[in-house]
Amino acid sequence: MKTDIEIAREAIPKRIEEIATNIGISDEYLEHYGKYKGKVNLSINDEKLKDQDNGKLILVTAISPTPAGEGKTTTSVGLVDGLCHIGKNAMICLREPSLGPCFGMKGGAAGGGHAQVIPMTDINLHFTGDFHAIGAAHNLLSAIVDNHIHWSNELDIDPRRITWKRVVDMNDRSLREITCGLGGTGNGIPRQSGFDITVASEIMAVFCLASDADDLKKRIGNIVIGYTRSNQPVKAKQLKADGAISALLQDAFQPNLVQTLENNPAFIHGGPFANIAHGCNSVVATKTALKLADYVVTEAGFGADLGAEKFFDIKCRKSGLKPDAVVLVATTKALKMHGGIKKEELGSENVDAVKSGCKNLERHIKNIRKFGVPVIVGINDYVTDTENEHKAIIDFCKNMGVACKLSSHWEKGGEGAADLAKEVAKLADSGISEFKTLYDNQMSLWDKTEYIAQNIYGASEIIADKKVRNQFKKLEDDGFGNYPICMAKTQYSFSTDPLLMGAPSGHDVPIKEVRLSAGAEFVVVVCGDIMTMPGLPRIPAAENIDVDENGLIQGLF
Repeated sequence: MKTDIEIAREAIPKRIEEIATNIGISDEYLEHYGKYKGKVNLSINDEKLKDQDNGKLILVTAISPTPAGEGKTTTSVGLVDGLCHIGKNAMICLREPSLGPCFGMKGGAAGGGHAQVIPMTDINLHFTGDFHAIGAAHNLLSAIVDNHIHWSNELDIDPRRITWKRVVDMNDRSLREITCGLGGTGNGIPRQSGFDITVASEIMAVFCLASDADDLKKRIGNIVIGYTRSNQPVKAKQLKADGAISALLQDAFQPNLVQTLENNPAFIHGGPFANIAHGCNSVVATKTALKLADYVVTEAGFGADLGAEKFFDIKCRKSGLKPDAVVLVATTKALKMHGGIKKEELGSENVDAVKSGCKNLERHIKNIRKFGVPVIVGINDYVTDTENEHKAIIDFCKNMGVACKLSSHWEKGGEGAADLAKEVAKLADSGISEFKTLYDNQMSLWDKTEYIAQNIYGASEIIADKKVRNQFKKLEDDGFGNYPICMAKTQYSFSTDPLLMGAPSGHDVPIKEVRLSAGAEFVVVVCGDIMTMPGLPRIPAAENIDVDENGLIQGLF
């Protein structure tokens, strides 16, 4: 069986100007990054697309992730190819992959099998340099903060209360906690700090939520880097950093245009962490795509309890986007794991385990319905699946009044996703979506958090010590009480215990800390231990990546 990189290498891509022309982007709006990559100048929205009707917005999400895999990105790509296969004008909007996972355990994020975006190696590695620009922008602010304290500290910043770290787009556990400013008075003020991975940067979240260049600069200026000795928030604009940071991001802020294996258009732009941030591609890419295509497929990180909830309550709330349909991805393997089967036993048919695991699927379906958006279940077909296992899932969905379609895009590309695509287009065109957010802005931060925990996670209550409760109150006193909540917890369970699979209920959700993202305009509520700087596994994927004698990259997946 061919590897993903072998399949991608055999594809016959079209030049990027042809992909652009096919969706109405003339050459004056296209910045070339080689033959098969390009950036689209956002001036096209005001100058050409302003009066265009929006297409239908389709979100692809999934059941709770398992080590068996769900294939959300693969399904997203396959669905777009399927829509185009049945004659629809469709395109996809995805996040950019981070280098950390590529060289770590997860690998790349460009789809798989015959449902990929290309050029696969470019996308998974440096691509168009967006992440490097975001990292440089973040670290410029870090340098400006330390420089301000070193020279005069006119703002009276308390070095003990600086919340702004540094970032690098790599998994490097040794950088989680550092001491900077050592070596004498010429090297600044010694203090404790650390590094996050670039995708966890608030600059990344701001980048992906900004509606235009002016909004980007405003949000950058509103970033809170820490507090004064009198415990007042200090913003980036007070340090006069917003202009220079915006300048570094000017080119990166233009959406990246590439293509699928079947030469269908794809925007891949931005990539915020799906735990500490909202885990969706950029608003500007999504909105531009809606003017260019009749159907736009996008995805949100992890399972629907994290990804879809944040897509709805943060991205859609802040941008005015209104989704028309949701595809909930499930696999027989993942459902069997939620039904109590160990990973090494998943190759054998086990209909009872599938049925038992469907309680996780059921919870996600019910949760999505709370947002007023119609949902369809897509079974990502594996070669080891059996007809009886598929029937168990289809029958379960039928009893819940939800359509369920098998999709074999990994094996057959768009043709294999045609049945799913027909049903999704029908659902999106039905006009029955009555999108609404889960909670109102006016609710207190504590009540918003508890509402998510009880209504999405099935928890009985949230618990926190006095210090954390005071953090909630402090944020409200500082004027941030109307912000939405960005929950940071394990993706593997509805609870905060990653080993508690299925659909647990009645559990407590302990809150460890609360973090402000004033530029992104949300409050991060950390539940349990969340890693913002991952480490490499014992045997990292990097050990198998190489360049062969012909200059071709091998081992990337």
